Amino acid sequence: MKMRKEVGVEKKRLVAIVVVAAVGLFSARQVFSQTPSFNLVQFSLSILSAIAEPVDDPLDPPGFFTVKPQEFDPAHTDLVQAAWINSIGCPTAAIIAIPNATFTGVAGTTSYADTACPSGDPQDKRHQGLLLAKTGPTSNFAAAVAELHKVKGITLTELGWDIRKMGASGSPLGSHCGAGAPRWDISTMDGVTHFIGCNSPPPAQTASATGWIRMRWTPAAAFPPILPTDVVSRIQIVFDEGQDAGPDFFGAAVLDNIDVNGAIVGHGATDAS
Repeated sequence: MKMRKEVGVEKKRLVAIVVVAAVGLFSARQVFSQTPSFNLVQFSLSILSAIAEPVDDPLDPPGFFTVKPQEFDPAHTDLVQAAWINSIGCPTAAIIAIPNATFTGVAGTTSYADTACPSGDPQDKRHQGLLLAKTGPTSNFAAAVAELHKVKGITLTELGWDIRKMGASGSPLGSHCGAGAPRWDISTMDGVTHFIGCNSPPPAQTASATGWIRMRWTPAAAFPPILPTDVVSRIQIVFDEGQDAGPDFFGAAVLDNIDVNGAIVGHGATDAS
């Protein structure tokens, strides 16, 4: 019985390795709509290697996680940026000002909330959004990255975010949402890295409005699929497609309300380090 179990585990690991290797044989244009010279798997492994694995704070409450902006820019090109920025996130409980009759002052305020984000991070007091940007070509060996802290050892049931983009219409306007960026890079304890792109596989859009879309994925949608028994080692959000990546040719995205297993984080450090 034990031998049969070990063979099953090794078979699963071998299949995962073969699948990941197969991805590396395709050009990124074939797999994730990037330039032909761009190898997604090798790039992702380089980022994981260059950015130190986060050290979790044992005093953090159970279920707590943070989203720390990072930059992978080994040649110091200064063409990538990741940061939480005040006032660019999806407003869940905001106010807007009403001008007086002469437009010389404020007559009062009224509540405002975007219907795409009916729930959010209660600790986000400044309507922060996570800016991820890559200026110039995709071929630049650099990326904007956000590392999720305190996720090691968990099993996944759900991943998601809100993205600042024209909702419901399928318009390219707003944040870049390509097959390869922004994307989830999920490493599991068996040594396999799994990928979920912004539009590949297509997310479940649980809410949308004029300026935002709420997106959710199940772990089984990852490539290769994440099984219910797979244990997480690291999770990164990576943005490595530049201004040559269509259909928007924008080279930037604003995310908010990062969701892991239903827990939402919508605020963080305003610098990348």
